[in-house]
Amino acid sequence: MRAARYYGRGNIQIDNVPEPDVAPGTVGIDVAWCGICGTDLHEYLEGPIFCPQPGERHPASGDSLPVTLGHEFAGTVYAVGQGVDDIAPGQRVAVEPYIARDDVNTGPDSTDYHLSEGLGVIGLSGGGGGLAEKIAVPRRWVHPIPDSVPLDHAALIEPLSVGYHAVERSGAKTGQVALVGGAGPIGLLTSALLKALGVTVIVSELSSLRRKKASDAGVADHVLDPREVDVAEEVRRLTKGRGADVAFECSSAQAVLDTLIDALRPAGTLVVIGIWGDRAAIDLFKLVVKEIDLRGAFAYVNSYPAVIELLGSGRIDLEPFVTHKIGLDGLIQEGFNTLIHHSETAVKILVSPSGEGL
Repeated sequence: MRAARYYGRGNIQIDNVPEPDVAPGTVGIDVAWCGICGTDLHEYLEGPIFCPQPGERHPASGDSLPVTLGHEFAGTVYAVGQGVDDIAPGQRVAVEPYIARDDVNTGPDSTDYHLSEGLGVIGLSGGGGGLAEKIAVPRRWVHPIPDSVPLDHAALIEPLSVGYHAVERSGAKTGQVALVGGAGPIGLLTSALLKALGVTVIVSELSSLRRKKASDAGVADHVLDPREVDVAEEVRRLTKGRGADVAFECSSAQAVLDTLIDALRPAGTLVVIGIWGDRAAIDLFKLVVKEIDLRGAFAYVNSYPAVIELLGSGRIDLEPFVTHKIGLDGLIQEGFNTLIHHSETAVKILVSPSGEGL
């Protein structure tokens, strides 16, 4: 079968590799669609980061370079390993792409397995990846999806879960006002979740194309260009002087972080979702005198069931966010290069490893 494998910085190759062994306790999946994540771009441009270091085996998976990329994926079960009796071939599924130690509690009562020591990510740390025609995954991480959710939309369950966990962390409630800083994929999906919750959403974004996407997709009540307006002042005007109840930092940009702190009401909550490569500066005086609650939100934990139920209910439409569909052969030129050099023209680029559906 064909797979996109990461050999190191700037080096991804499409290889022919053996099909995975569907071992006891695992599920074999024909991958239908896999999304390209910003993390994949960082690995390509700056890595290895989450991928194994050259000459070393990753502690979570035991795999060394090259590794198959792809952690945002969905497909159809083609085989199940011994001991798997609650899922069958033909079932459509999405994968929660974690690799956890056996002694980590990953049950439905866990609230912190995503923070466990030595955690790895399928498609980065090893363990196969979604940018391959097939993959075998431990049953724990395989989530059935209803027939009402198309497989291309199901490939967005992973990034949607990032937004879902961030919204949970924020404590946002129906009727409140949220300011989202940055309308990239995570910012847009977080906005969609907030709208589904009944929150008034204000989006701040520099890119005119991303602002248009936020408006056209109906995930924002107000879309602001920070070059044209003072975002904090406009938020206060829209909220009759009160300020936003919650804010989400989705850009990893200092100017955005500063604006969100200014725009929050006293005792508001700021959730940082963006992965910062550099240290940020925070105006601690404003943080203290406004009693702002600053929270980080990393990945997701037991979020897939709720997100899948939300999608199945039809309360969120992911169609506007699937902007490109490509095959493996176009991964670098049509996929990575578009997101690196023309990111404002794309939200989510999906890859079909087998070429079906294109």
